[in-house]
Amino acid sequence: MMAIKLNDILPIERMEEAAECLRTIAHPVRLRMIEVLLDHRMTVGEIAELCQVRPNVASEHLGKMRDRGLLTMEKDGRQVFYAIAEPGLRSIINCVRSRFGD
Repeated sequence: MMAIKLNDILPIERMEEAAECLRTIAHPVRLRMIEVLLDHRMTVGEIAELCQVRPNVASEHLGKMRDRGLLTMEKDGRQVFYAIAEPGLRSIINCVRSRFGD
């Protein structure tokens, strides 16, 4: 058995940051939002419709993920578009699909 060295693993401070990000996305609506945004730039209304929530609820969830740096927000006139900022989210959704998909 090979011993793991301390410098081979992430520092606990980095794991704390990771845990905070994972807590942010650990919500069914937020996971669905990430899923629909993986390959698309979408408005709050479009995201709300696909996630079956009211636009104000969608905005709240999207704001939390944007504040964490997971999503970007871009205004185009009166419309607000969201997109994925963190490419690692694709791996997380692929893991969820693999484990819980049909």
